[in-house]
Amino acid sequence: MTAPIDDAALDRLFRVARSENAWTGEDVPETLVRAAYDLARMGPTSGNSCPARFAFFPKGEAREKLLPLISEGNREMTAAAPWVVVIAHDLAFYDKMPELFPQRPDMFSGLRDKPEAAEIHAFRNGTLQGAYLMLAARALGLDVGPMSGIDARGIDEVFFLNDPARETWRTNWACNIGHGAGATFDRLPRLGFDSACVIL
Repeated sequence: MTAPIDDAALDRLFRVARSENAWTGEDVPETLVRAAYDLARMGPTSGNSCPARFAFFPKGEAREKLLPLISEGNREMTAAAPWVVVIAHDLAFYDKMPELFPQRPDMFSGLRDKPEAAEIHAFRNGTLQGAYLMLAARALGLDVGPMSGIDARGIDEVFFLNDPARETWRTNWACNIGHGAGATFDRLPRLGFDSACVIL
């Protein structure tokens, strides 16, 4: 793969794309959300560990339980979004390694007795996968509104800790997904190469 993608695609993913704060009300089918995940899961993670876990909330009862755990400034736009996804990471991600890396199923088994190291690994790679999901959604014609203004511990307590299937999941951040209504702020400056980078 040597040819760059075209300018329209680069605009869609980066240059023109914005974090959305309002939504058109247009429906987003579950098939499209699944398609975004199917793209995002192909992004690289350390040892193919894939520790991210995604809890998707369409409008409904579960969303109503989620809303009080979203900061007040983000709550209205979260209530209106077609989908909300909580990006989490699995502290026991190593349990999936026989499926994800059958050639080396015990690759991360040493982290079972090192919970702090396991959490660092899961957080780092899970965050990366959350970014992949945002780019995948944009690539499929959707808009996203990422949020760190959430009660992460509260989300864990309500949705994960008391469920044996998800008790090792830990919330990182959340993101609204839909068709944006163009309610964005003027783009703020970004650091130039010389301010943020060094060639050593």
